[in-house]
Amino acid sequence: MRPDGRVRDQMREVTLETNVTRYAEGSCLAKFGNTHVLCTASVENNVPPWMRGSNKGWVTAEYGMLPRSTHSRMRREATSGKQSGRTQEIQRLIGRSLRAVIDLQALGERQITVDCDVIQADGGTRTAAITGAWVALKMATAYLIEEGVLKSDPVYGQLAAISCGVIDGETRLDLEYEEDSSADADANFVLTSDGGIVEVQATAEDRPMAEADFLELFSLAKAGVAELSEIQRAALEK
Repeated sequence: MRPDGRVRDQMREVTLETNVTRYAEGSCLAKFGNTHVLCTASVENNVPPWMRGSNKGWVTAEYGMLPRSTHSRMRREATSGKQSGRTQEIQRLIGRSLRAVIDLQALGERQITVDCDVIQADGGTRTAAITGAWVALKMATAYLIEEGVLKSDPVYGQLAAISCGVIDGETRLDLEYEEDSSADADANFVLTSDGGIVEVQATAEDRPMAEADFLELFSLAKAGVAELSEIQRAALEK
């Protein structure tokens, strides 16, 4: 039995609430059980210096955890003067994932920054962030179309992310912290709604993961992303 009573192929309760902030062009509060991540997309009419004159846009992301998003208070990274390696790795993952489904040429010479702030963490913060970030990005490009800035949507694909793992010999979908911290192997899958692979991060502890277990994790992830894709579409229709 899993800590919260779910069966092995069952996700936590997932909600994606849109328009949760007043000023951002796109916003989504992603809740995967007790993991809550606020994703806001901001449009800027400029691009990084190295892209100026390219007639292409840019999509990037920033990620951070609030001081009391975990069991005990953590220091803000700003107070130490630098981001941790984990933070940098996750925000680069989010940015890469989003750029895989948007036509930067069609976006024009402007930048969309998606900020992903973890309000509460209970495992799977990066996958929740990616899932909510796509919704926020989609809302931001819809705003540009409504304002007459763009004629068509440069976001040509849909993606979401989910974690999986092997615990006590059993493959499981959407790990919460208690499971993630004791997993024999765990993986994060970023997939498109039509089955495309954007990124896979997989790690085994103590002993190598069997190929059969990895394929089962991949199967669980595909089913999970299919379900998340439906939730994303429903959220955007509200």
